Amino acid sequence: MLGSRTANIDVEGRDEIVSGEQNASVPNGAPLGAPTHGPRAPVVPELLAPAGDWDCAKAAVENGADAIYFGLERFNARMRAHNFTEADLPKLMEFLHRRGVKGYVAFNTLVFADELAQAESHLRAIIGAGVDAAIVQDIGICRLIRRLSRDFPIHASTQMTITSAAGVEFARELGCNLVVLARECSLKELGSIQAAIACSAQGAIPGAGLPLEVFVHGALCVAYSGQCLTSEALGGRSANRGECAQACRMPYELISDGRLVPLGDRRYLLSPQDLAGLEVLPDLIRAGVASLKIEGRLKTPEYVANITRVYRQALDRIFAGGRAWADPDRASPNSLVHQLAGQSRYDLEMAFSRGLYTGWLRGNNNQELVHARFGKKRGVYLGQVCRIHGAKISVKLAAPLKPGDGVVFDAGQPDEPEEGGRVYSVDQRGDEAIIGFGHGDLNFSRVRVGDRFWKTNDPELDRRLRSSFAGDQPRFRRPIDLEVHGNINAPITIIARDESGHVAQAASAVPLAGATKQPLTTPRLRAQLGRLGGTPFRLGDLKNFVDAGLMLPVSELNRLRREIVSRLEALRAAPKRWTLNPAGASLVTRGLVPSARAGARDQSAPARSAVNLIVLVRNLAQLETALRCGVETLYCEFEDPKKYREAVQMAHDAFGPASAHRSIWVAPPRIFKMGEEWILKQVRASLADGYLIRNYDHLRCFTDCRRVGDFSLNVANPLTADYFKNQFGLERLTASYDLNAAQLEALLRAAPPEWFEVTIHQHVPMFHMEHCVFCAFLSKGTDYTNCGRPCDRHAVKLLDRVGAEHPLKADAGCRNTVFNARAQTGAEYVERLLALGARHFRLEFVNEPPEEVERTIAQYRQLLRGETSGARLWRELKLRNQLGVTRGPMEKAEKNS
Repeated sequence: MLGSRTANIDVEGRDEIVSGEQNASVPNGAPLGAPTHGPRAPVVPELLAPAGDWDCAKAAVENGADAIYFGLERFNARMRAHNFTEADLPKLMEFLHRRGVKGYVAFNTLVFADELAQAESHLRAIIGAGVDAAIVQDIGICRLIRRLSRDFPIHASTQMTITSAAGVEFARELGCNLVVLARECSLKELGSIQAAIACSAQGAIPGAGLPLEVFVHGALCVAYSGQCLTSEALGGRSANRGECAQACRMPYELISDGRLVPLGDRRYLLSPQDLAGLEVLPDLIRAGVASLKIEGRLKTPEYVANITRVYRQALDRIFAGGRAWADPDRASPNSLVHQLAGQSRYDLEMAFSRGLYTGWLRGNNNQELVHARFGKKRGVYLGQVCRIHGAKISVKLAAPLKPGDGVVFDAGQPDEPEEGGRVYSVDQRGDEAIIGFGHGDLNFSRVRVGDRFWKTNDPELDRRLRSSFAGDQPRFRRPIDLEVHGNINAPITIIARDESGHVAQAASAVPLAGATKQPLTTPRLRAQLGRLGGTPFRLGDLKNFVDAGLMLPVSELNRLRREIVSRLEALRAAPKRWTLNPAGASLVTRGLVPSARAGARDQSAPARSAVNLIVLVRNLAQLETALRCGVETLYCEFEDPKKYREAVQMAHDAFGPASAHRSIWVAPPRIFKMGEEWILKQVRASLADGYLIRNYDHLRCFTDCRRVGDFSLNVANPLTADYFKNQFGLERLTASYDLNAAQLEALLRAAPPEWFEVTIHQHVPMFHMEHCVFCAFLSKGTDYTNCGRPCDRHAVKLLDRVGAEHPLKADAGCRNTVFNARAQTGAEYVERLLALGARHFRLEFVNEPPEEVERTIAQYRQLLRGETSGARLWRELKLRNQLGVTRGPMEKAEKNS
């Protein structure tokens, strides 16, 4: 699906020329336009740039992006971007395709049951407009797209949290055509995924492999995309709905064993540096990555132009002439990119920088991923303030500075207002620069010797970047290859091919004649046919199959050039015609989910005696308490899966031989990566009665066991629910934590309510991270191999700005989860849920002592038996009245429902 291309910035077309004089041996009967065969050129990854608006789209196109991705008014993960409208799609796609650029719509949020009809309408518009692909998170939406169109491309979003070959295979079976891997995947893990895919492709599964896309530059989320519930839990703004509040960029303090840990000026404990993969670009190419994605749909057009240009130049230098990997006379790709990285560092930092780092691409280094000193844009570091002279300062400059540049003084308190402004003068004196500012622009009483000094804006660079996409004339031109054929007394024929596979042909109205002077040699043809200024093209290869010694008037050659360009542009501008099933009765309710009709029927609520109260515990003391309380269905989620065997044995001993209706289930870690099979073996070795399924590998590993889908599967609509329930045979599904009361009610009406279990009491698992806070701030180690495992010895919490202490846990894969300090309850909505037919309700505990566990279980039992009201229980628990929200607290959802 992703075609290969050759370099084009500052790279001349390859000189694979067959002149007329050299062509005498070519038979005249050779087919016109037949492809030539030769050594296979290295595959250049697609460069995919973000576009939050029209200016960003132009900036991407004119600086060399092969594709852009953008959102519409609904269902995209950057709702704060300007975004495009459905009405923009025809014009936008024509513009992109004329320029040889693909356009992908980000449809990368969860979609709720009562939104499916609207989602279908949006998808019809997207497919009908000839968009090149949709980037999708929701599994139900993938199913809907495949029902609407058998050939429209689907890209599995990074929001699907795919970290393994099993995840890629899941996406393939779902109908996806490309997978965007989780940002947390390293190059080594990428290689393991590719190797496993290759083995599958050679085995019994035909076509098992899919192209892989990775993020190469931009902001890094600290939590796994698709698994972050922080904005929802703290502010009612769900990241899975495009409304991330960036809580990871806020300051936190570390509490270990009840005491504050002194960390100096390190307070941004969850804010990673920005990803910059330029240095490992050759390694990504070697790994066979099909697409390189730049983050930034909320960024400016200047940012898009800047970052796109840097990576375009890097790719073009690596692939110049197509000989980068084999020619011993050329510099290695790594040395070329290392040189460019040094040259481009300034531009990259000025574009947007919280610090630049390779992220997880080189593996985990918890000491470097998060420097923790600030969580916002800084730019280029200039030095520290040496002296203050009235309204001027002295600095030993570490980077260029000139009048007009914007600067900020960093006093180590980035969450407070900072001094900054425009530079008025720069006077270099020895190794120090005296820097002046406009009168009254700064409050120098707030500037201190030793403050860090950053350049945040370079107007000259911004002007240069804006000029790269100003006006209507194409500035970035893509190569077209020409073949020229002709014999004496016959028309000359020109065949043009572009990188997308379009082929146009034109013939002269004047026959070729013998030349008395200036015959149609290859250099002459290149000179005339290469005059492509003002078009989106430049001349690449030219193959001359014209008999020697012939001529054609220059005016006719020029006319032919204009005609071939016009025809090629018309071919490119034509919208892609994907198959699209006709509209009629909504496809959502017509056959895609046969059981949805049954779920919509009127039915009496099950007897209260049939209600199943499920309790999830996180340590043995809580388990012992739950067993003593007679809980029939128990879930265990322990940090150390080796303890599961003891837990299962304890439960089975307590159940006794005549308790077939009681069961204990255990939870594998939420994320699986290649090479972590040993963890799943430990989990299976517990011989539990069943297992919580949290990712795609669990579906495969526990296929012969009793299974319940957990919240991390993001079941938010009946299409997703039906897929997991009937395709994989899961007994129940945990409703997504992104659903508020009204949305949960819509789900229970749209599918059989007995499919679902609803969590009605929990500390929401907010951040789930590859970043290990224990390793980063309680050790000097870089990862689990040298950190000394402080997670085994210390009870840790994160203290936020409002004084809440959020528990922190590490799992067997050293991934951290931050739990909300405050429990949340859906007690007031249980009566309604019972009336809708829900009968499986879950309570979850984190650090609660046994007596609190016992009291809470008893209170919810009373609620489910009808012996107390939800309002009374809420008052007793003194909890926030919220079940899991998307657009605000449950109270708001209740008012709007």
